[in-house]
Amino acid sequence: MPTVLQLTDVSVVRNGSRIVDDVSWTVDSDERWVVLGPNGAGKTTVLQVAAAQTHPSSGGVEVLGEDVGSVDLFDLRPRIGFASTTIARRIPPTEKVIDVVLTAAYSVTGRWNEEYENVDVRRAQRVLDEWKLGHLADRTFGGLSDGEQKRVQIARAVMTDPELLLLDEPAASLDLGAREELLQMLGGYASSEGAPAIVMVTHHVEEIPRGFTHALLLSHGKVQAAGPLAEVLTAEILGETFGLSLTVTETDGRFAARAAS
Repeated sequence: MPTVLQLTDVSVVRNGSRIVDDVSWTVDSDERWVVLGPNGAGKTTVLQVAAAQTHPSSGGVEVLGEDVGSVDLFDLRPRIGFASTTIARRIPPTEKVIDVVLTAAYSVTGRWNEEYENVDVRRAQRVLDEWKLGHLADRTFGGLSDGEQKRVQIARAVMTDPELLLLDEPAASLDLGAREELLQMLGGYASSEGAPAIVMVTHHVEEIPRGFTHALLLSHGKVQAAGPLAEVLTAEILGETFGLSLTVTETDGRFAARAAS
């Protein structure tokens, strides 16, 4: 399958600190990756690099066959679906849900003077319906629950039929019911025909949806392991990554980890 993302010896240095340290990583179009690691491991920074939102201090980044250092980012970014807390904070709380999704066509987070065709509006409504949000189209973004806002962000991210979908902690802060509903929907989407390559950052193996295939483990900005879930999500490798003795179980495609007694 074609490669949609390739990082080669990527490092990101901020204020003299190396946030990401010589990360090399490849994602193919038929793969669904989860990025795991402790706080400060560099997970979100790696995702921002993959989304062409942050430039590396050194190394090479190729996204959808384009060299991020030379491509016009305004042409590249609409081909990437990206949902993150950073983007959510830019969305005006008074923005209608339908417009939150619709404005993804221009990679903006608030509707101003853009011109949209009827086909764009119909597409936005269809995406909302697919993520069980159609009844909220005329509600304001700020008036939604956390779970609803998370799903709206994902609906916005898939609005443009992206070739690469990047999700930064989509289940964070959700209660059990909202989390499981979201993960069920993500798992169905990941397994559907025509779904793009997906990369999802999380802190918890319990938040890995069914249908995901690979894992990248980071610690202190470095790659600890990368590969198929069954090979990477072991007690030994996860324990080394998080600095704790762990037991790991898998049931019907869902994983769980706890401290070893």
